[in-house]
This record gives sequence, C-alpha cells and structure tokens, in this order.
Amino acid sequence: MSDYHINIFYSEEDGGYVADIPDLEACSAFGRTPEEALREVQQAKQAWLEAAREAGKPIPTARYRPVIYQVA
Repeated sequence: MSDYHINIFYSEEDGGYVADIPDLEACSAFGRTPEEALREVQQAKQAWLEAAREAGKPIPTARYRPVIYQVA
C-alpha cells in the first residue's frame, strides 16, 4: 500500500504549521514547526485509521496527488 499524501503549510492565523491528509476526512494536526506538525499528523493518521477499523468503516485508498504530480 502506498502511503497517504500529507500537506504542510504555515497558517498566519494560527501562528504555526498545519499538516493535513486529504484522503482522510478531517485528519489534520498543528505544530510550531513543520517537523512537529508532521509528527502530530502521523499520530492523528494512526488514530484515524484505528477508529475507522474499530467502527467497521472503509479505509480510503491513497489517491490524492497535488496537481504538480498529475500527468496529463
């Protein structure tokens, strides 16, 4: 299985970095640095997947790719 794409961006409003996983609805995290946001979202991903499995919900396949990686 390929892993999920993670976006990391600086949020002026929050004063730190936000990391999110587009394929996992509402799976995001915050950190003071990009590295911290990445660590936090990786933990959030594990919790998201565990909760979905326990609830019997389907696990989405890794599909999201930024436009720069899409082939015409």
